[in-house]
Amino acid sequence: MPQVTFIDAHGESRTVEGEAGATVMEVAIRNGVPGIEAECGGACACATCHVYVDEAWTAKTGRPEPMEDDMLDFAFEVKPTSRLSCQIKLRDDLDGLVVRTPSRQG
Repeated sequence: MPQVTFIDAHGESRTVEGEAGATVMEVAIRNGVPGIEAECGGACACATCHVYVDEAWTAKTGRPEPMEDDMLDFAFEVKPTSRLSCQIKLRDDLDGLVVRTPSRQG
């Protein structure tokens, strides 16, 4: 099972396991990771699951699709590595993925 490390705005990290095919947002919610609100439940209709993908992982997670890119306009402190965690599906080759949560969502 792929592991994902979430690092919050204060530098505290949590590593959790998720199943391939689940989204990073679903894994965060199931494991009670703070900083991921996911108000729309993963429908890419809000920006409350915003994360910063660690630069070492950006090539593997890919770029946002146009719909996700539009929703990122509503996110707080968007950076070049910003993604919506509901749009990143876990795969075995993403084992060890590191993402950071912003200081606030939305």
